[in-house]
Amino acid sequence: MLLLVRGSLLLLLLCCRTAHCVYKIPLKIFSPGSFSSSSAGLQLQAPKPNQTAPRSALSLASDPSGAVNFLDMVNNLKGDSGRGYYMEMVIGTPGQTLNILVDTGSSNFAVAAAPHPYIATYFNRAQSSTYQTSGRSVSVRYTQGNWEGELGTDLITIPHGPNGTITINIAAILTSDDFFLPGINWQGILGLAYPLLARPDPSVEPFFNSLVLQTGIPDVFSLQMCGAGLSISTASEPAGGSLIMGGAEPTLYQGSVWYTPILQEWYYQVEVLKLEVADQNLSLDCKEYNTDKAIVDSGTTLLRLPVKVFNAVVEAISQMSLVQDFSSGFFAGTKLACWVKGESPWRFFPKISIYLRGTNSSQSFRLTVFPQLYIQPVTDLDGTLNCFRFGISSSTNGLVIGATVMEGFYVVFDRAQKRVGFAVSSCAEMNGVPVAEIAGPFPADGACIGTFPLQEPLLWIIAYSLMGVCALVLLILLILLVVPCRRRYPDAEITDQSSLVRHRIK
Repeated sequence: MLLLVRGSLLLLLLCCRTAHCVYKIPLKIFSPGSFSSSSAGLQLQAPKPNQTAPRSALSLASDPSGAVNFLDMVNNLKGDSGRGYYMEMVIGTPGQTLNILVDTGSSNFAVAAAPHPYIATYFNRAQSSTYQTSGRSVSVRYTQGNWEGELGTDLITIPHGPNGTITINIAAILTSDDFFLPGINWQGILGLAYPLLARPDPSVEPFFNSLVLQTGIPDVFSLQMCGAGLSISTASEPAGGSLIMGGAEPTLYQGSVWYTPILQEWYYQVEVLKLEVADQNLSLDCKEYNTDKAIVDSGTTLLRLPVKVFNAVVEAISQMSLVQDFSSGFFAGTKLACWVKGESPWRFFPKISIYLRGTNSSQSFRLTVFPQLYIQPVTDLDGTLNCFRFGISSSTNGLVIGATVMEGFYVVFDRAQKRVGFAVSSCAEMNGVPVAEIAGPFPADGACIGTFPLQEPLLWIIAYSLMGVCALVLLILLILLVVPCRRRYPDAEITDQSSLVRHRIK
């Protein structure tokens, strides 16, 4: 069905040329979702041409020990936003080569350890002489999918990473549900977040923590994802990117690196100040953007927004787009929009900007993504239509800066200085035209975050503490029952309230 287009001239052109017609079909070939659960500051300065901000020695090509050579890590990723970005790793003795998904929104290193119809290979624990099981079970649930398995340790090497072999914690995936998907080319997941997110508890040291401790590289990694504008159909060739472990590689970005503080070390949690559509402020209370958190997560396919923010963005896009009466199914992710082959819809849609607080708390900077990043090609239909999906979705558990945005930027996870940096990626362009930009500084007023929500690991600690209190109370009761007492104090009677039964963590 033809969509009405504003203006009589455009309407006339639509009637004459079907190249600009929009068709809507059920989204059957792609299931939008996320791979994750579901990551002294630099003073911001206005960027100057061909000048980069100081990087605290993060851009060294190598270090004296030879443990890090950033140029060897360039292009060590394959994949795209629809199926995730993965790298090759060698596990066990003798080595077994697997492709591992890079995920800054979780903290377990987990690999398939049993056959699965959607993967070509898996880690055979019995064939590795260095694998050791801990005897502990582990399970992880993401926004899309979950798995269960056992914890163990083994040796790993990274062909295009830091030199040497290290011992890491491995979760051997034995069963899973909607975790391995059709068309993927990876067999495990590399969680790069902090220990608080590790399962079954924070005592399981994450991969990057082990890498830093055992090799001595700086506690920094950076990520370039180069799938912008490329089809995410299963038939397309993987795009690629780079995971630089130990610092940042200057050839992978343009201009300055702008940093925002990491608010808490669990996810890479940041503070979003406002969103703009076509340079128009959504005019929402900035706390709406950070409910209940705002994170940077490479394992999430889309830009995910809290429901109120998502609805405001969709309304603004609908009003500013040259396409009127656009199907709500497109924005909900249940339908695709298709144009005649050779045509694209990007000129119909506005730019979207995200403002982040700078390391100088009175300043902010702006990440701007062009429609080429959030109106994403999925497949061509019958060789005659190019079909696109909406790269933004609603979220009930916080704002997630996922691959939709990250494909426009080179992202530096500077854990040593508790900050995340953004610069325009050298591969964020289509036909020689940039699809992302960064600007600042801008004024930043007021706090946009309330009290932090109780995190699940913290709830575990509280639960274990309460269990300990209850156990102590029970022990005292047993002693009082066994040992005769000459005097009892009524005020010392144990009740439901004093034994904390009403306050159990469920």
